[in-house]
Amino acid sequence: MLTRPALAPARLRPRDVLHTGSAGLRGRPLRVLLSALGIAIGIATMIAVVGISASSKAQLMDQLDRLGTNLLKAGPGQSIIPGQDVRLPRDSVATAARIPGVEHTAATGDLDQPVYRSELTPPEDTNGIALKATTGDLLDVLRGRIRDGTWLNSANGRYPSVVLGHVAAERLGIGKPGGQVLIGDTYFTVIGILDKVPLAPDVERSALIGWEYAQQKLGFDGHPTALYERSTDASVNAVRKALGGTINPEHPELVAVSNPADALQAKAAAEGAFTNLLLGLGGVALLVGGVGVANTMIISVLERRHEIGLRRALGATKGQIRIQFVTESLLLSGLGGVAGVALGAVATAAYAGTAGLPWVVPPWAVSGGFAATLAIGTVAGLYPAVRAARLSPTLALHAS
Repeated sequence: MLTRPALAPARLRPRDVLHTGSAGLRGRPLRVLLSALGIAIGIATMIAVVGISASSKAQLMDQLDRLGTNLLKAGPGQSIIPGQDVRLPRDSVATAARIPGVEHTAATGDLDQPVYRSELTPPEDTNGIALKATTGDLLDVLRGRIRDGTWLNSANGRYPSVVLGHVAAERLGIGKPGGQVLIGDTYFTVIGILDKVPLAPDVERSALIGWEYAQQKLGFDGHPTALYERSTDASVNAVRKALGGTINPEHPELVAVSNPADALQAKAAAEGAFTNLLLGLGGVALLVGGVGVANTMIISVLERRHEIGLRRALGATKGQIRIQFVTESLLLSGLGGVAGVALGAVATAAYAGTAGLPWVVPPWAVSGGFAATLAIGTVAGLYPAVRAARLSPTLALHAS
């Protein structure tokens, strides 16, 4: 009588044993690379955003430290009477200097004459350049610098000489002192060109002439349009309160007082808000990378069922299987995180070098970003690890 031979038991081959553990990541290099790349792009975006923002903010803070926050600007305020002409008194500079704590004062006055490159320039082509009369201490009060040439003084300020802000010089096409510009019907000799003046951007777009010359030759009435004063750090608030009443005792409400440094501080705050928005985008990219890691690990479970069954048959517990897959997920995310941190730091350095900014990458951004990648790697590996641990050893060994 013929009998059907019994099925031979499954045999464990050496090559199957060698296929266990983290070696399961081999054979899928492209998928693994893309998953790690997703994590790397996410963390690189976050590091670059924080680094570039921190570099820009560091430059602003350096400017504030150099320029100081003890500068106040006074100008004509708003009148409640329609059509009333509000002006600062002629002696505003002298009276402001008498306030306790005030160290330096200066003023500018607006003139209505246009500034042209020559008489051949069309009358409507003013290039948005303002003409201002200025006192000799303006540059010291603003802590500005002459990029080329010399500043106005008691000697050259009595003659048709002019100092151009760097924006005004660019618009007029003047690169160095010695040339001439037409103001009214008189040619003025350019004796200097200013460097950037962050605390007085209106000065950067102006042509500056001597106070006395403006009064004698151009009909300037001597009323300042803007008064600048530099006080001690400890007395800034007291001077701010006293400045309006000192300049115009009868109507202090007609004097508007501001701190030009507030604009730089507001800019730093605005960049911080913009950084939060970009960080959100980086977080989305990081989340997408985490989804890629989870997808890779799920596919890994399906492809390695034979390996999982073999390990379980050799005595591996469900906990060990879970640890294996979570570890692989952490390894994949960690490698992507390291690459992302490096890419973000390089991108920040490249931008800072191009823009002339100090290179700053906050340590908290590096540690926080890398911790985020590990957290995402853990979460991405949990479900595949649990699924792998639940596979039946018998069914897994006979899986095709």
